[in-house]
Amino acid sequence: MSVDRATVLDRARTALGTGGGLVLTGHPGSGRSTLLASLAGRFTADGHRVLRCRPAPADQELPYLGLIDLLAEVGDGELDHLPDDERELLGAALRRVTGTPAPFGGGQLLVLRMALLRALTQLSSERPLLLVVDDAQWLDAPSADALSFVAHRSAGTPLAVAAAVRTEPVGGGNDPVVRAVRLCPQPVTTLPVPPMTEPEIAALLAEHGMAWPKQRASRVRRASGGNPRFALELALACGDDGAPVWDEPPTPTTVRPLPETLRAFFHRWLSALGPSARRTLLAAGVAARPTPALLRAAGFEGAAAELREAARLGLVEPVTDGPVRFTQPLTAALLYEEATPEERARIHRALADAATDPVEKAHQLASLSRGQDAALAALLSEAAALARRRGDPAGAARLGLRAADHTPDGGAGTGSSGEGRRGPAATAVGLRLTAAEDALAAGDYPLVRRLAHRALRDCRTPADRVRAWVAVIDSSGQAVAEVSDAFRHALRDAEGDPGLLAQVHYRLAWRAWLAEGSALKAHPHAVRAALLSGRAGDTRTHQLGLTLQSALEFYLGRPEAEETLDAALASPADQRVLYDHNGPAYLRHRRHLLHDRLDDAYTEMRALVYAVRRRGSPETLSQCLACLALIEVHRGRCARALDMSRQSLRVAEEAGLSQGPAWHAVAIARAAGGDLGDALSAAEQARRHSEDDDDRLFLPRALYAEGHIRLIGGDPGAAVRLLRRVRDLELAQGQGDPAMRRWQSDLAEALIGQGLRQEAAEVVERTWKQAARLGRRSVLAALGRPRALLLEADGDPDAAVRVLRRAAEQHQALRYPLEEGRARLALGRLHLRRYEADAARRELAAARRLFEQAQARPWLAQVRAAQERQTAADAPAPAPLDVGSLTEAERRVARRVAQGASNREVAAELVVSVKTVEAALTRAYRKLGVRSRVDLTRAVLAAGAKRL
Repeated sequence: MSVDRATVLDRARTALGTGGGLVLTGHPGSGRSTLLASLAGRFTADGHRVLRCRPAPADQELPYLGLIDLLAEVGDGELDHLPDDERELLGAALRRVTGTPAPFGGGQLLVLRMALLRALTQLSSERPLLLVVDDAQWLDAPSADALSFVAHRSAGTPLAVAAAVRTEPVGGGNDPVVRAVRLCPQPVTTLPVPPMTEPEIAALLAEHGMAWPKQRASRVRRASGGNPRFALELALACGDDGAPVWDEPPTPTTVRPLPETLRAFFHRWLSALGPSARRTLLAAGVAARPTPALLRAAGFEGAAAELREAARLGLVEPVTDGPVRFTQPLTAALLYEEATPEERARIHRALADAATDPVEKAHQLASLSRGQDAALAALLSEAAALARRRGDPAGAARLGLRAADHTPDGGAGTGSSGEGRRGPAATAVGLRLTAAEDALAAGDYPLVRRLAHRALRDCRTPADRVRAWVAVIDSSGQAVAEVSDAFRHALRDAEGDPGLLAQVHYRLAWRAWLAEGSALKAHPHAVRAALLSGRAGDTRTHQLGLTLQSALEFYLGRPEAEETLDAALASPADQRVLYDHNGPAYLRHRRHLLHDRLDDAYTEMRALVYAVRRRGSPETLSQCLACLALIEVHRGRCARALDMSRQSLRVAEEAGLSQGPAWHAVAIARAAGGDLGDALSAAEQARRHSEDDDDRLFLPRALYAEGHIRLIGGDPGAAVRLLRRVRDLELAQGQGDPAMRRWQSDLAEALIGQGLRQEAAEVVERTWKQAARLGRRSVLAALGRPRALLLEADGDPDAAVRVLRRAAEQHQALRYPLEEGRARLALGRLHLRRYEADAARRELAAARRLFEQAQARPWLAQVRAAQERQTAADAPAPAPLDVGSLTEAERRVARRVAQGASNREVAAELVVSVKTVEAALTRAYRKLGVRSRVDLTRAVLAAGAKRL
C-alpha cells in the first residue's frame, strides 16, 4: 500500500478510535470500497464489532433495505431488551415480524428511530461498534433518515460510522458528501481517496491475470490517474506491448480509442460543456505546454472563462498563468479521439502558428506531417535538445522519437560511437538511442526498453549495439539480476574496444555489488572500467568508474578511497555525472558523513537536490531525498526527515523505481520522529522490495531498520535475529568501515538484552578496532552504550557511568543530538538502577530536552516513562508494604520491573516466558495491594533495595 493510502487509513483509524464519523470520497473506480474494507478489517482485528451494508442503485426505492443489510448479523435475542412497541416496529422495518405493516406514520417513525438508537447504543456498550456504509449515495431515504437520527444523538459514545460515497463530476456537486456526513456522529472527518501508485496498479493488474513488470505498468498508472477501475479497463485495451499512449498529448499517429466501458463516464463529465469550451479543452489537451496565453494567441479568445468553467466542473485543476493540467488525462484523449481529422488539423495549425516556443512549434508541426521529412526531423531533434537542456527529459524523449520516425534513412545506418548525443544529421537508430537515454533520465523504463530493442533490430555497429544494451541494463534500476542476458550480449559486442568495454565493466561492478552482494567482486570491475575509459578518453565513464571504485574502497575500509574520490572529483566534469547519484558530488556527501561533518553533508546534499529537481533523473532525486532524510535524522531534525523521506518515496512510486531505498529512509525517519508501528511497517516494506528486486546492497539496510525498530520497541530477541543477519550479509559483502552501515552498537545492545554478553563483547571489540583504525569518532562514541552495559554486568557500574558520560560528551561535540540523547537516557536509567535520584533526574531531563527539540517522539516516550519511574521513586510510599510475602521469583520480577525493565526484558534476563513474568507480576500486585507499575516501584523503594 502506498504511503498516501496508508496515511488515509491511519488518519481514519485515529478519527474513529473513540467514536465519531468518517466519509471517504472519490470518483467511480477510485478504490473507496477497498479502503473501506481494509479499515473494517483493522477495526475487527482491534476487537470492534463491525456491521456493514452496501446498497446498490436499485435499492434506493426499497424502504429500510439499508437497515436490513446493516443489522443482518444482529440476532433477535440482542433486541430483546427493547420495549415491546419499539421491538415490534423495528422488527417490522427489518422484515422479521410478519403481519405488522412497515412503520411510515409520524409517531411510529419516532418510536422506530428510538428503537434503533437504543439497540445500537446497547450494542456499542458491550464492545466498540463500527457501522460501515459503502456507496452511501444509494442508501434508501428511510434508512438514511433513521441513521441520521442516531448519529445526532450518539456523539461521545463508542459508536462510530464509516461511509464511502461516490462523488459525481457533474450534477451532484457536494450533495452526496453532505448526505453521507449526516449519517455520522460528530466529529466527522472527510477524506478523499488518493490515487493508486504505480506498484499498486502493477499488483492490481497481476491479480487480474496481467502480471506485467512493475515498471511496465507506470504508463497505465499515469494514463488512468491512479484510478484502479480505469487502469484495469485501459490495461485490457492495451496492445501486446502493454503500453498505452493516453498519458501523452495526443497526435494523429498515437490516438487510440478509449474502451467503451469508460466512455459513458467521461461523456457525462463533459456533458455540461458547450461546443466552444470543448474546443478550448481539445486545444489544451493537444498542446505540449497549454498555457492560457498560448490558447488565446491561437484564437481561443474565451479561453480564460472556459477554463474556469472546466475547473469548476473538476475537469482541470484551478487555472493559473502556468500550464493547464487535466485532473484526468483520459479527458484529453477522448476529446481528441472524437474530433474530426479536419478539426484536429485546424487546432494543430493554429497552435503551431501561435507558438513562440521551438518545442511547442516542433510538436505541432510534427502532428501535421506524414512520412519522412529531413527538415522536420532536424527541427524535432533541435527541439529535443532544447527540452533536454530545460530539464524535461520526458519531452525530449517524445520529440527525439518523432524525429527518428521522420528521418529519411528509415532506421538504417550507424549511430554514435559512445554515449554522447546526436545532432540533427543523426540516423534514425542514433535518434532512437538518444530518445531512450532521455527516457531513462525521465524514469520511463518501459519506453527505454522498447526503443533499445527497436534499435537492436536495426543497428549495424558494435557501438550502437552496446549503447542499446547499456540502456536496457540501466533501465532495470536496482533489479539488475533481471537483465543478466544483456550483460553477456554487451560483452560480446564490446570485445576489443576499450571504451565500450569500460561501459560494460562499470555496470558489471554494480551487478556484483547489487545482485551478488560482493564489494570484493565488484571492485576489480570498477577499477577496470576506470582504466579502460581513461585510455579511451570517455570522461563520463571514467568519472563514474572512479566514483564507484572509491565507494567500494570506502565500504571495504581501504585507505586509498580518499585518493580515488579526489581523482574522480578532479577529472573532467560531465554535466550528467554532476547530477547523478552515482557521481562524485553525491559520494562527497558520504565522505562528509564518515568524517562526522554533518553540516557539510547537509549543504552538499541540499544543493544536489536543488540541481537534480531541475535536470536530474527521478532515481537520483529519490536517492538524494532519501539521503537528505537520513542526514536530518543525524542532525536531530525529525520533522524534516519525515518530510524528505515521504518525498523520496513519492518520487520512486510515481517513476516506477525500486522502492527499497525510499522505504528504508521512511522507516528510519519514522523510528526517529514518528510512530514505531508505522516505522516497522515501512521497514518491512523496504525488506520486501529489496528481496523482490534481489537487491543485496540495500537488503542489509532494510533489515537494519527493522532490527533497530524492534530494539527501540523493547523486543531484543527479534532485534538480535535481524541484526545478526545484517552482520552476516555485510561481512560477506566485505564491509570494513563500520561508519558505512551503523548497525554494530544496536546489535551489541540487543545481544546484551538477551544475555549474550560474550558475543556482544566480540562485536564491540571488532568494531572498536575498525573504527579506531579509520578515525570514525561517532562510531566509537556510539559503542559507549553497549560497553557501559557490559561494564555494569561485570560489576563495575562506576566505570559504566564514566563511559556513558564520555559518550554523551563526544556526541555533543560532534553534534549528533539523538545519539547524545540516547547516551543520556542510558545514563539516567543506569542512575535509576543505582538509586541515584539526583543524577538520574539530571540526565533524564537533559535527554528530554534533546528529544523535544528534535521532535523525536519514540525516544521522548521512553524518557517520559523513565521520568515517571523517577517520580514514583521520589514519592513517599504511604506505608512500607510487606514484601516478605513474595516468593523469590516474584521478588526478582518486581525488582527488575521497578528498575524500568519491560516484561519482555525481564523474561529474557530470567530465561522464562513473558507469560510467566506477567503471572508473577499479577501475583505480586495482589499480595502487595498495588494496581500499577508505578505503585509497585514505590513499594519496592519503600521496602528498600536490600530487602528485595
